[in-house]
Amino acid sequence: SRLRVGDAIDFWRVEEVLPGRLLRLRAEMRLPGLAWLELSVDRSDGHTVYRQRAIFHPHGLLGHLYWWTISPFHGLVFGRMPVNVAAAAARRQATSGAAAPHPTAVHER
Repeated sequence: SRLRVGDAIDFWRVEEVLPGRLLRLRAEMRLPGLAWLELSVDRSDGHTVYRQRAIFHPHGLLGHLYWWTISPFHGLVFGRMPVNVAAAAARRQATSGAAAPHPTAVHER
C-alpha cells in the first residue's frame, strides 16, 4: 500500500508525497508551534543522498523555549533513523537485482 496525502501515521499526518523523492509529515500532537518531519532522497552521480529534517515554527516565547529544550534530544530520537533508512534502501535495491546505490545519510535539524 502506498502513502497518500491525508494518511495518518501514529501522531503524524502525511502532508506531501513525491514518490521516490519526498515524504513530508505534519505533527498532529499538541505543540506550542507547528512541526514537520521531512524525509527526502536525491539521486545524482550514482549516489543516493537521504535527508531528514525536523522543522518547527514556534508560537511565541513558549514555542521557542520548547524547541531549545527538546532540540538536544533529537539525536536520541532521530539519530539512527537516517542510517537505518539508508541501510534498508540498500538492502531493497540489492534484492531487486540492481546495483546498490551507495546511500549517504544526512541528518538535519
